[in-house]
Amino acid sequence: MAYDDVILRMGEFGRYQRKIYLLLCLPAIICAFHKLGGFFLGAYNPHRCLLPHEFSGNATFYMSPESLNASYEWDPKTQKSLTCFIRDNTTRLYENHENNGNDTNDITRTTVHTTCREFVYDTSIYKSTTTTEWNLVCDKAWLRAMGDSLFMVGVMLGSMIFGGLSDKFGRRPIFFLSLVIQLVGGILVAVAPEYISYVIFRLIVGSTTSGVFLVSYVIGKTPRQSIVYLTLEMVGPKKRLVAGVGCQLFFTTGYIMTAGFAYFITDWRTLQIAITIPSFAFLVYWWFIPESARWLLTKGKVEEAKDLLQKASKENGIEIPRNTIDCLLNDSIESKSACEQASLFDLFRYPNLRRKSVLLFFNWLVNSGTYYGLSWNASNLGGNDYVNFVVLGLVEVPAYTFLIFTLDRWGRKIILGGCMIVSGVALLLTMAVPEDNTTAIVTLAMVGKLAITSSYGAIYIFTAEQFPTVVRNVGLGACSTFARIGGVIAPYINHLALIWTPFPLVIFGTSALLGGVASMMLPETLNKKLPETIRDGELFGKKESWKTKKEKQRQQIQQLDVQQLNDIESIKPLKALENGVHDSKQNG
Repeated sequence: MAYDDVILRMGEFGRYQRKIYLLLCLPAIICAFHKLGGFFLGAYNPHRCLLPHEFSGNATFYMSPESLNASYEWDPKTQKSLTCFIRDNTTRLYENHENNGNDTNDITRTTVHTTCREFVYDTSIYKSTTTTEWNLVCDKAWLRAMGDSLFMVGVMLGSMIFGGLSDKFGRRPIFFLSLVIQLVGGILVAVAPEYISYVIFRLIVGSTTSGVFLVSYVIGKTPRQSIVYLTLEMVGPKKRLVAGVGCQLFFTTGYIMTAGFAYFITDWRTLQIAITIPSFAFLVYWWFIPESARWLLTKGKVEEAKDLLQKASKENGIEIPRNTIDCLLNDSIESKSACEQASLFDLFRYPNLRRKSVLLFFNWLVNSGTYYGLSWNASNLGGNDYVNFVVLGLVEVPAYTFLIFTLDRWGRKIILGGCMIVSGVALLLTMAVPEDNTTAIVTLAMVGKLAITSSYGAIYIFTAEQFPTVVRNVGLGACSTFARIGGVIAPYINHLALIWTPFPLVIFGTSALLGGVASMMLPETLNKKLPETIRDGELFGKKESWKTKKEKQRQQIQQLDVQQLNDIESIKPLKALENGVHDSKQNG
């Protein structure tokens, strides 16, 4: 009897599972605070150079059009003033010796562009950000993108480090270790004295979001992390789709709440403390959250696992015999030994597996890059930053709800590929919209975000079903590593908006469109027997060549001919006797 069979017997989503599920989904809200809070911590403030006659203490951002034109060069391409340089009109006097031997003095005016030493910022929306505190504008603007990118590097490193630690020491202690580091790191971010230490502490916080969130949802970011963590390990197979999507909706809740915090707290240091403090509440989980029963079984702690499962079934109102749970140990050992028979290199030794792996790697990179890129691109869409950010979060609710009702009906491939294509087309259409038509640009961006959110949710399940059992964990880990790479690249793509505002949307749209078309080359997995061995994985979805089809047809014809000959041999003519009666014994 398998582990899932015991879960079915005790109740797929009983009272005990619902309690643990709710408790473990709540930390996903905090993870969203840190992952998306960087948008407001380092928000862009309109700026201009501090003029020589101004004092930084009392200078205001807004100037009269006359003063603005006199002090700053006008850029006809962007239709804006070049506020990174000061126009310095200097008067020079020089002698002219070419006027019939008479020396005369000529006066000339020259315009010199001087680089800014100090800046004046528009603080009407954001009182203080890392941009204003460390002057991350003009020739330092790329540092903002670097900070967000290194945060995602932390997410990638954290998924590897905490995933391995959770397999070795258990889900529960690593969850609390990640939580404590997140609290300490979050406070250090708020008190960082300069930008380098701020980026380093943010990288540490980014790594802890993996450690905290991974215990709540199946992420599969390293070879070991596709083992179902605390929440889904206690949920029945038929409820895992809804449970997984529900956990993502908690993340979306944190996404939307981040804008609420930022709206009322406009100082970045205070905002960082505000999104960190709620993590203290989850320390009380130490007395409520048990260890994963599946992990206990894989580590040979059978008695503890039995006690936990019996306690859960009792809370669900179902008595489960002790001898029924005894069957879990052998099944766990067999599953563990099976998973150790293959490695990442097996994905590239065979042509069909190699082709599918490359397509999945690309799709993970595109989905993650486009998802986070659009989430952080709210300020480049025009209009109000807060409204754009909230709407970009709200569209995730119908996106995930859509998956619940369609993923098991329409199929995985059509959802993944179709949503990516819709996202790509919507984002590319922004090129045809005038820049002053903010409503149309925001609408298309929202459609693109909704569609890419659905595809990002579908790709987890689709990928797990593509790889054979013996290499599934390895494949999921490799795919998720490519997803983190997409998140690392996304901030730099958004930075290209300084060159051309729609540039990031065009890049994300093109990538999503290509990824959607590429995903159509993958085989459908809905209602299919999933591959278990490497050979099964190589044959799964592989199209038969013309020669193979002809060979199969030839074999079928030969089998049919042999069967017909056997039938003819079994039918012999009856021998007639003299009295006209046939001898029935001839044919037995």
